Amino acid sequence: MLEHDKATSINFKSDLKLINMTKLTNCLDTASIYVSTYAKYNNGSLYGKWLNLSDYSDYEDLLKAVRELHSDEDDPEFMFQDLEHCELFENLGLIGESFLSPEIYEIAQQINDSGYNVEVYEACLDNLGSIDFQSLYKYVNNFYYGEYDSDEDFVQWLYEDDTFNIPNWVVIDWSATARSIMFDYFESGGHYFRS
Repeated sequence: MLEHDKATSINFKSDLKLINMTKLTNCLDTASIYVSTYAKYNNGSLYGKWLNLSDYSDYEDLLKAVRELHSDEDDPEFMFQDLEHCELFENLGLIGESFLSPEIYEIAQQINDSGYNVEVYEACLDNLGSIDFQSLYKYVNNFYYGEYDSDEDFVQWLYEDDTFNIPNWVVIDWSATARSIMFDYFESGGHYFRS
């Protein structure tokens, strides 16, 4: 690739990141938990409260609110009876019936600062399977190519972006080319990554 072509590719990635940032929502905005305690539950009470994670500045702030909610118990064992959240938190093992990771706020902040919507991380995790967040974060930042309507659209973008240095007068069967090229990439929910 010529120096000028490298600059164009870098600008595209930068432009893609800016486009994605305009669609960002804080992934904590969709995360809420219904907090009760095991003692209340064992005594037949469902008393608790829905707490939106985005209403708290960090894990300690949330924990303080949960303790205040159940201050009638000396040493409450918290139970998250219901969860509404982005699947990524659950798939990464950050949230469950009796567990909320102290790292959830830090990870949410990393996602928000990355310039990529949480859906990009979920799409990547769909294909990679069990992986820790830092490895997932690095993978997305190194191998995410964007969102496309089809394999053919993605492959056509690769060719038009001079990734393969094909002259523009060459006629290409995009369906056949996409089938071959996709051995080196994967897609989930319209999001494309290098394998």
